[in-house]
Amino acid sequence: CPAPARVLVVDDVLATGGTAKAACELIEAVGGTVIGCGFVLGLPALGGSRRLEGRATRVLLSVG
Repeated sequence: CPAPARVLVVDDVLATGGTAKAACELIEAVGGTVIGCGFVLGLPALGGSRRLEGRATRVLLSVG
């Protein structure tokens, strides 16, 4: 990442949170700053938001 990169992680579905967490860790490993995570659909029953605690997270539509 060109320093100081500020990155918004955007994904289609927040299910278990593994993909978004890995993306955030990768961005931070190369010197970027994750300013938040955004999702179109959230499945709260799968607990993905717990893996992203401490990060600004927005979901457009939650199901379940």
